[in-house]
Amino acid sequence: MPVLKSFFKKMAFWLCVIFCLVTFASSTPPDDPVKCKSGNTICTVTNSYGAFPDRSICEAAKVEYPRTEAELVSVVAAATRAGQKMRVVTRYSHSIPKLVCTDVKDGILISTKFLNHVVRTDPKAKTLTVESGVTLRELIEEAAKLELALPYAPYWWGLTVGGMMGTGAHGSSLWGNGSAVHDYVTEISIVSPGSVSDGYVKVRVLSETMNPEEFNAATVSLGVLGVISQVTFKLEPMFKRSLTYVVRNDTDMEDQALTFGRQHEFADLLWLPSQGKVVYRIDDRVPTNVSGDGVFSFFPFRSQVSLIVAFVRSLEESDELSGEANGKCVRARQLSSFLLRIAFGVTNNGFIFTGYPAVGSQDRMMSSGSCLDSHQNGLITACPWDPRIKGQFFHQTTFSVPLARVKAFIKDIKALVKIEPKSLCVLELNNGILMRYVTSSPAFLGKEEKALDFDLTYYRSKDDPLTPRLYEDYIEEIEQMALLKYNALPHWGKNRNIAFDGVIKKYKNANLFLKVKERLDPSGLFSTEWTDQILGLKGNVTVVKQGCALEGLCICSEDSHCAPNKGYLCRPGKVYSAARVCTRVSA
Repeated sequence: MPVLKSFFKKMAFWLCVIFCLVTFASSTPPDDPVKCKSGNTICTVTNSYGAFPDRSICEAAKVEYPRTEAELVSVVAAATRAGQKMRVVTRYSHSIPKLVCTDVKDGILISTKFLNHVVRTDPKAKTLTVESGVTLRELIEEAAKLELALPYAPYWWGLTVGGMMGTGAHGSSLWGNGSAVHDYVTEISIVSPGSVSDGYVKVRVLSETMNPEEFNAATVSLGVLGVISQVTFKLEPMFKRSLTYVVRNDTDMEDQALTFGRQHEFADLLWLPSQGKVVYRIDDRVPTNVSGDGVFSFFPFRSQVSLIVAFVRSLEESDELSGEANGKCVRARQLSSFLLRIAFGVTNNGFIFTGYPAVGSQDRMMSSGSCLDSHQNGLITACPWDPRIKGQFFHQTTFSVPLARVKAFIKDIKALVKIEPKSLCVLELNNGILMRYVTSSPAFLGKEEKALDFDLTYYRSKDDPLTPRLYEDYIEEIEQMALLKYNALPHWGKNRNIAFDGVIKKYKNANLFLKVKERLDPSGLFSTEWTDQILGLKGNVTVVKQGCALEGLCICSEDSHCAPNKGYLCRPGKVYSAARVCTRVSA
């Protein structure tokens, strides 16, 4: 029977691969993150994954959908006059933390869903001004019409301009001004509360030359300064990229990571630590006359058959219940092998992959997300994390380790893997550890120095927050090691609560940001308990209760913070002894 069970699991995996390899022209689009009981009133809001880190339900009195900056001004003025709390929500609401919540039931959500227009273009100056609800994909396409390109951006194109500005979204590069989108912005229009004499609203046009303090606060704003309405980008002439993935063992990765980003403009690394492998992305700019019409369509961002995705999720749940990681390790190796064979979704001509290098124009090689290209099909296919199906449900831990400390950090992770080689298969089943390069930014809440960003995605129980995970102590130790030992900065749009505990102390210009916040929104109408906590203004983000460490709401200090009834107790870390992690202890 065990042999048959293993056979069917393997067969199911490869059926999934075969079915999912098909690029579906039609899939069910993501749901609106805002749901209301009566028209646009009595509403709840969530993120694209259907759950915040603390699994709370965020409520609001109503949602407004302005279609012009004038309508947005009217909405903010009315709410300010009434003293109502406001938060901005984007089309797809991809931020994992509670950045969209108003805290109070009589608060107002302001959606930028219909603020999605091009405002003006200036091909001679190489600038493009768009409204904040424009998605990254639309921004890339509009720039391409002018034969211009945004040089660096996140790999997922479902983010909006306002969302990227709110959380400091980035791609991977140490070149130019770095990989953060906000560092290629020259002007921001922001709508904030005003005084009675202002008509309860104020529109400010910010630039680095005219008002640098406000500008550097607004470029990574967390949504606490008001509503960004328009953004002007400085672009570059269109260029091509030449991409090759190379797999090597990870023996010297800690040394290679320090120099690789300087050797290749769009370099990143994908680490498969339990397999002892690393995938190097050799990705460089080439002239437009170099032959090639390549497209980067990242396979995990394509629409997938819902029934197959549900079956794969069931396999993972079965592994978790069994308490054994062998199945995850087998499927992780199969998945990695498959993704490498198809070059992660890169094609040489928009249809098939014929070999390296894959050369294509910047607008076709920088970002993807075809599961958003969709019409309603009754959820037969969908983005694999769509909460309406039984699909992916995960935690994300993402942080930037200073480049000078990366070598020691990688060595510490390797020491953990040496203790238990199977421990990090749980990451490889979610495409491994993605490592992207970032640089220092003038934004007050941007990156402080050159760093390597580590992105970890791993299983989360959909039904029970008190359910422990396989080898969760290893992931928790990596998380605490990065944040506490290596002083890593968390990504504002990802992460569990503990990543933000005391984080504002890591930013040298935090006080300047808070001064601007006080000027633009003195009554704190765009602030919430959550934003006050992460900005160090009131309390902290940790929630201490039974089982709180299982979902990153706290760092355990006693066994009850783990799952003692299931054999998970609070213990010191294995490599970083100062860590306190939920460890499975044999009876």
